[in-house]
This record gives sequence, structure tokens and C-alpha cells, in this order.
Amino acid sequence: MPASPDFTPPTRIDDQPELGEIKINHAVVASIARLAALNVKGVASVGGGLADGLSELFSKRESESRGVRVIEEASGAYALELRIAVYFGAEIGRTAYEAQMAVRRQVIAMTGNDVSRVDIIIEGVRLPTSETSRSEASDEAWPDAPATD
Repeated sequence: MPASPDFTPPTRIDDQPELGEIKINHAVVASIARLAALNVKGVASVGGGLADGLSELFSKRESESRGVRVIEEASGAYALELRIAVYFGAEIGRTAYEAQMAVRRQVIAMTGNDVSRVDIIIEGVRLPTSETSRSEASDEAWPDAPATD
């Protein structure tokens, strides 16, 4: 993906060979990508499909990397694949694009490594849960109410 004009990757401070290497586990990169995608409006979940359920049964795959595949290319850039479900009514193309941009921006910002691609696979459509609907409704009904949590 070409760099967007409103986002400049940070300078790398981990290129200090005299101090030793800094390596980032792919599970960490997957967790960053997963959390970034979940923060996008319209994304219901990341992973959780049949393929992820089976792979969790037969491997020691961590739930934080569920639904995310990370490949580190020879250049050091990451190629990512995310399997997501969107909420019913969300514009799928826009939601997928916003997830791509959010994931790319967050992974670059946190790791300092470039992201060559973010492939999004839409695995399902979900209805909003009653808890989600209830919390959104209560926020609209009482916009100025102080939080009691």
C-alpha cells in the first residue's frame, strides 16, 4: 500500500546493532492488528470462524492471534490477513477499507516495520447483540448523564 499523505511512519529507534536485536513476535503483531480492526465501526469480530476454531483445537494457537495471519517478508515488512465478521447494515466495502487502514497505521506506529498488505476476508454478518443495542440506546436517551461505573 502506498503511504497516505496524512500518515508518516515513525523513525526507527531499534536499529542499534551494538545494543543487540529487538524482535517482535508474530503473535504480538497479530494482537495489534486484531485490536485495531475491532476498533473500526462495523467490525463485529475478528476470527472465530470454523477454520479458527479447528486450528485452536489442534494447535496451541493463542486467542489474541485468532483470525489474523502474519507473514514477515524478506524486506522486513509484514503481510497480514484478517478474517472478520461485520454487523448487519454496515457497508462491507467501507468497513473493510477502514479496517485495512486502521490495522496498517497501528502496526506501523507500534512496531516501526512497514506493512506491505492487509488482506481482509469477510467471513460473516452478525446482528448487533442486545447488550450493544441497549448501551447505545441508553447513551442516546441520556447524553448528559454522568457515568456511574
